[in-house]
This record gives sequence, C-alpha cells and structure tokens, in this order.
Amino acid sequence: MRDPRRRGGPGIRHLIDRRTFLLATAAAALAPRLLARGAAPAGVEAALAASPLVYVSPLLADGRESRCHGEVWFAWIDGSAVIITASDRWKARALQRGLDRARLWVGDHGPWKRALGPDEGFRQAPSFEARAAIAKNAALLDRVLADYERKYPAEIGRWRDKMRQGVADGSRVVIRYTPV
Repeated sequence: MRDPRRRGGPGIRHLIDRRTFLLATAAAALAPRLLARGAAPAGVEAALAASPLVYVSPLLADGRESRCHGEVWFAWIDGSAVIITASDRWKARALQRGLDRARLWVGDHGPWKRALGPDEGFRQAPSFEARAAIAKNAALLDRVLADYERKYPAEIGRWRDKMRQGVADGSRVVIRYTPV
C-alpha cells in the first residue's frame, strides 16, 4: 500500500476531502429527520409566537383527521404546544383511546363551530403534526399558567384556579403536543 503523503499518490488531501464529503452527505441526509424532532416546521414558529390560539384535531389510526376540531388556548414551551383541558373532553378522550397524534393549525380564525355551519378558515393557517401526551408535571403547569397570564390577561382570572384545582383533582389534564 502506498503512503498517501507521498507525491504521486492520491495524497492526504484526497482522503480528507473524501471523508469530508461522506460526512457532509450523511449529515445532509439525516438533518431533516433530526431537525424535525421537537421543532415546528418552517414558518410556524413566528405564527406560534404571535397567535393566541391553536386549532387541534386528533388523528385517527389511519392518519385521517377526526371530526373533532377546536380552538384552544396554548403555551409554546420547550418546542411543544401545551394546553389544559377537561379530562372528559375529546382531546383527552382521544389520548385515552390511544390516539396520540394530532394536527394543529396556528392562528386566530374565530370559533370553528358557528350557527350556520362550521368555519374551516383555520385550515389556511400554518400547521404541523404532533405527538400528544398527558403531562403530569407541576412545574410545567406553573409555566403554562404563567404564559396564560401573559397571553390572556383579561380571561385568566376566571380560569386560573379552576385549571390548577382541576389538574390536582384529575378533572383537567395538561396535554403536550410535540411536533413530529
């Protein structure tokens, strides 16, 4: 075998260039998968920072959306949309049935259900798919409520104690939706 440092052979520069090329190719192939875990898609981050609401729809086992949609308050914490909901509502019941995937749309498009039929304007908003999980973490609850204080100052006074007590007694749950 030839010494790669000797003139006339491929040289060390060739070996380094090939190694760099292979590493860069592997990194480029893996980057979308690595970046997608726990990160909102491009364009959604800005919407999440500005929006007071997300619209949530659990996904069925075959990937179709359920017929349940709804606009909800949320906090964007550590790369996840976190909500507080009653444990008997469809978002929590979907998780109890093993439906741990959801689609979220970001923005305020008014109530989804209206007297003259559903308004699906939210479907034009930035969206992402997420894994849902019930979070049982007092520190996370405190962070969500602190964010709610900032985002919903006029309404949170009526809900803060109900939310905190409900999570304590099990009548409410904290759900974390992490982008996939």
